[in-house]
Amino acid sequence: MSTQTATLVLAGGDMRFEATTGSGHTVVLDNGISDTGPRPSEVLGVSLAGCTAMDVISILRKKRQAVTGYEVQVTGLQVAEHPHNFTRFDIVHVVDGVDIDAAAVARAIQLSCTKYCSVGSTLSSGDMEIHHAYLIRTPGAEDRFAEVLVTGPNSVAQELAAGE
Repeated sequence: MSTQTATLVLAGGDMRFEATTGSGHTVVLDNGISDTGPRPSEVLGVSLAGCTAMDVISILRKKRQAVTGYEVQVTGLQVAEHPHNFTRFDIVHVVDGVDIDAAAVARAIQLSCTKYCSVGSTLSSGDMEIHHAYLIRTPGAEDRFAEVLVTGPNSVAQELAAGE
């Protein structure tokens, strides 16, 4: 089992955050008012597209398909009311090349969806738990940490501790 990490820091502006991944890369996120980066919900679609794209192009190359261009288009449908959860993602793999075998493309997509893409597997499984907690740091005082609630799998949020 591996652990993936990210840290977000409020970086000025109304809702501008800089996210640093465990691998050391930085991404700016914003809510659209300052418009200095993508919205977090947009990044979810990017993550899904990136995960399946890397699988599919790798498999197509192993199958010796002469791919000259490749893109993945993702459309996510969100509920209008809070929390604006996604109800569906549509993914279209656009493959350019000469003599591309449709069966090879279909098999690459199938393998990505059923075996390799961790983002797609997580989103489609409904088995993920998300633990929500807080850490309050006050200069000169002891840090305060508490887990607040757990969501999933396929359940209503379970409250664990009262917030402040």
